Amino acid sequence: MKGAGDLLRNVQRVQEQLTRTMAELAERQVEATAGGGAVRAMVNGRREVVDLAIAPEAVDPADVGMLQDLVVAAVNEALRKMETLLADEVARVTGFRGPGPF
Repeated sequence: MKGAGDLLRNVQRVQEQLTRTMAELAERQVEATAGGGAVRAMVNGRREVVDLAIAPEAVDPADVGMLQDLVVAAVNEALRKMETLLADEVARVTGFRGPGPF
Protein backbone atom coordinates (compact mmCIF):
# COMPACT_ATOMS: atom_id res chain seq x y z
CA MET A 1 0.00 0.00 0.00
CA LYS A 2 2.47 2.60 -1.21
CA GLY A 3 -0.19 5.33 -1.45
CA ALA A 4 -1.03 5.18 2.25
CA GLY A 5 2.64 5.38 3.22
CA ASP A 6 3.15 8.39 0.98
CA LEU A 7 0.08 10.07 2.42
CA LEU A 8 1.29 9.48 5.97
CA ARG A 9 4.73 10.92 5.14
CA ASN A 10 3.09 13.97 3.58
CA VAL A 11 0.89 14.50 6.64
CA GLN A 12 3.91 14.21 8.93
CA ARG A 13 5.88 16.65 6.75
CA VAL A 14 3.06 19.20 6.80
CA GLN A 15 2.64 18.77 10.56
CA GLU A 16 6.36 19.38 11.15
CA GLN A 17 6.35 22.41 8.87
CA LEU A 18 3.25 23.78 10.58
CA THR A 19 4.86 23.34 14.00
CA ARG A 20 7.95 25.25 12.85
CA THR A 21 5.84 27.97 11.24
CA MET A 22 3.74 28.47 14.38
CA ALA A 23 6.88 28.72 16.53
CA GLU A 24 8.26 31.37 14.18
CA LEU A 25 4.96 33.24 14.11
CA ALA A 26 4.85 33.33 17.91
CA GLU A 27 7.78 35.74 17.71
CA ARG A 28 6.33 37.92 14.93
CA GLN A 29 4.69 41.21 15.82
CA VAL A 30 2.12 43.40 14.13
CA GLU A 31 1.15 46.96 14.90
CA ALA A 32 -2.04 48.97 14.56
CA THR A 33 -2.98 52.52 15.39
CA ALA A 34 -6.12 54.43 16.24
CA GLY A 35 -6.97 58.09 16.43
CA GLY A 36 -4.65 59.03 13.60
CA GLY A 37 -1.73 57.41 15.39
CA ALA A 38 -2.54 58.78 18.84
CA VAL A 39 -2.65 55.21 20.16
CA ARG A 40 -0.40 52.42 18.89
CA ALA A 41 -0.73 48.78 19.90
CA MET A 42 1.60 45.90 19.07
CA VAL A 43 0.74 42.22 19.48
CA ASN A 44 2.74 39.05 18.90
CA GLY A 45 1.80 35.71 17.41
CA ARG A 46 0.84 34.42 20.84
CA ARG A 47 -1.88 37.11 20.75
CA GLU A 48 -0.26 39.05 23.58
CA VAL A 49 -0.10 42.83 23.67
CA VAL A 50 3.63 43.53 23.80
CA ASP A 51 3.58 47.30 23.45
CA LEU A 52 1.10 50.10 23.84
CA ALA A 53 1.97 53.73 23.17
CA ILE A 54 -0.26 56.71 23.82
CA ALA A 55 0.63 60.15 22.51
CA PRO A 56 0.54 62.76 25.29
CA GLU A 57 -1.95 64.87 23.33
CA ALA A 58 -4.40 61.94 23.40
CA VAL A 59 -4.62 62.16 27.18
CA ASP A 60 -7.51 64.43 28.10
CA PRO A 61 -8.69 63.97 31.69
CA ALA A 62 -12.04 65.41 30.66
CA ASP A 63 -12.53 62.68 28.03
CA VAL A 64 -11.14 59.42 29.39
CA GLY A 65 -13.79 57.49 27.50
CA MET A 66 -12.36 58.58 24.14
CA LEU A 67 -8.88 57.39 25.13
CA GLN A 68 -10.31 54.06 26.27
CA ASP A 69 -12.08 53.67 22.94
CA LEU A 70 -8.86 54.41 21.05
CA VAL A 71 -6.93 51.83 23.07
CA VAL A 72 -9.59 49.18 22.46
CA ALA A 73 -9.69 50.01 18.74
CA ALA A 74 -5.91 49.83 18.32
CA VAL A 75 -5.60 46.54 20.24
CA ASN A 76 -8.49 44.93 18.37
CA GLU A 77 -7.10 45.99 15.00
CA ALA A 78 -3.66 44.61 15.89
CA LEU A 79 -5.27 41.32 16.94
CA ARG A 80 -7.22 41.18 13.64
CA LYS A 81 -4.02 41.77 11.70
CA MET A 82 -2.28 38.97 13.59
CA GLU A 83 -5.19 36.58 13.04
CA THR A 84 -5.01 37.31 9.30
CA LEU A 85 -1.25 36.74 9.28
CA LEU A 86 -1.63 33.47 11.18
CA ALA A 87 -4.43 32.26 8.90
CA ASP A 88 -2.42 33.16 5.79
CA GLU A 89 0.61 31.24 7.03
CA VAL A 90 -1.43 28.18 8.02
CA ALA A 91 -3.07 28.22 4.58
CA ARG A 92 0.35 28.53 2.92
CA VAL A 93 1.69 25.51 4.79
CA THR A 94 -1.39 23.30 4.62
CA GLY A 95 -2.97 24.45 1.38
CA PHE A 96 -6.27 24.79 3.24
CA ARG A 97 -8.09 27.83 4.55
CA GLY A 98 -10.97 26.97 6.79
CA PRO A 99 -13.72 29.30 7.87
CA GLY A 100 -12.80 31.86 10.48
CA PRO A 101 -9.65 31.79 12.59
CA PHE A 102 -7.79 28.53 12.46
